[in-house]
Amino acid sequence: MIEPQDIRLFEARRGFLTGLAYRILGSVAEAEDAVQDTFLKWSQADRAVIAHPEAWLTTACTRRSIDLLRAAHQVRVDYVGAWLPEPLQAEAGDAPDAALELSSSLSVAFLLLLERLTPRERAAYLLHDVFDQPYEEVALALGVQEAACRKLVSRARQHVGDGNVRSAVPPVRQRALLAAFQEAVASGDTASLALLMSDDIELRTDGGGKVQALLAPLSGKAPVLDFIAGRLNLYWRAYTWHLTWINGGYGALLVDAGHIVASVSFACDAAGRATGIFIMRNPDKLARLAAPCGL
Repeated sequence: MIEPQDIRLFEARRGFLTGLAYRILGSVAEAEDAVQDTFLKWSQADRAVIAHPEAWLTTACTRRSIDLLRAAHQVRVDYVGAWLPEPLQAEAGDAPDAALELSSSLSVAFLLLLERLTPRERAAYLLHDVFDQPYEEVALALGVQEAACRKLVSRARQHVGDGNVRSAVPPVRQRALLAAFQEAVASGDTASLALLMSDDIELRTDGGGKVQALLAPLSGKAPVLDFIAGRLNLYWRAYTWHLTWINGGYGALLVDAGHIVASVSFACDAAGRATGIFIMRNPDKLARLAAPCGL
């Protein structure tokens, strides 16, 4: 039987574990499964012999998340259209780990970069470079030698690079971008939005093969603006907009007949220009979102 103090210890660590699992998996549902599996393992363990409970929980959650990510690999390979992480409806300070400085590592752009990594590279990189865990503890969590752990992190850094995807964009700039996007969809006039976009902007939509969505990303300012003015203006004009927090930044939920039919979030460069527009249409990934959640 698990004791109350052991439950309290786990709950004090839940936010960290959930934040770690979400970043590894890119899925709220799978992250919750990983954390619940970790709790079950914790409740069945001989806790009296566990000298460092926090490290033990990190190890258990990391390894379970890696297992789930490996299991999800073929699903993502066979995915219909562009795959996007499940949106996390949380302000930076309300993120699962409740640490403001970690908010940039929740961005959709950053999570997409992590898709370049193997499961172990991804976990090692997150634990060391995002959560500031020392190499010794990361190696323990992954069950590898410290030298091997350093190589995992080094390879991950090479694959991820800079990309400015973790640049802090002022909230006023994010609001201006969202307002310009909403106006472009409503009116079909994209002039204001164009001024806030980079030339190499990319737009991705995720329908999961269940609703209409682009099967491949759109790249370049002109194609993206044409899509917004020609397609979104036609189909989204009647939707109700709710401003909200998505993956640590300003975004919006689109509602039709009381149902959330899309979420929108952005990536920006260091100058605050939009480099990515991410539209979630997959109903399974929208199911956990709630509207309204105004800013």
